[in-house]
Amino acid sequence: MMNKCKHASQEFQDIKKKLSEIQNDLKRFMEQSNRQQLELILASSRKDFSTAIVSHMIEDVEDGLDTHMVRRCDMRETCRAKFSEFLKNSAGLLQQDKVGDETIAKNKSELDALRATAPYKKCDICFSEVAALQEKQINLMKALQIYKSTEAKAPNISSIPEESIVDGILDPVSNKTRLQILKALYYEPKTFSALSELTGLRAGNLLFHLQKLLNSGMVIQRHEGGDYMITDKGYKVLTMITYYVNTLQ
Repeated sequence: MMNKCKHASQEFQDIKKKLSEIQNDLKRFMEQSNRQQLELILASSRKDFSTAIVSHMIEDVEDGLDTHMVRRCDMRETCRAKFSEFLKNSAGLLQQDKVGDETIAKNKSELDALRATAPYKKCDICFSEVAALQEKQINLMKALQIYKSTEAKAPNISSIPEESIVDGILDPVSNKTRLQILKALYYEPKTFSALSELTGLRAGNLLFHLQKLLNSGMVIQRHEGGDYMITDKGYKVLTMITYYVNTLQ
């Protein structure tokens, strides 16, 4: 009798164990199914979301080119068409799941190739706007985690050219007023009067600081008496400063 009870108890334990295994298998299956379903939903949502973002970026491209390109130029419409096509193709990268360093490098080299064919000195104004729009797209890719730079090269400190770095970067941004001007121009071009109102400086004093930024190549003036505008160099320097300020906090 005791043997029968032991046998029945063992069978019950075995059944209980099997039921527990089946329950765990079902649980894992449900979790896996839910995860796959969630991934499908997220993938679909991301696709719809990216389509909306690309549409917005294309509008941003058209507005940026229309507002900031040099108006009195016989090449304006030709260049605008090329810039628009280039930036729209670049914005299309936002619809990809992943974008690598090679793609970004190729994208930037295409802009450099266009820049190499620029016939006029004033072309820098238009190319600065295109570079700023391109950088905005890249930053958005990083924010959406579509693009993660894998570059991890150790800096060659000994190769830093002291004089050109001090004169061309450190000295221009070491002054509070000049940094204030650069920050203001980061978002949009401004007139001399607007910068005067912003800084509280008049005539010669303001012109002194603007000339420093002009000489460094971080700021350009559209034409004599025209608006002041940040260049690609100024944009990159200010972005770099912002990055290191955030990492040190």
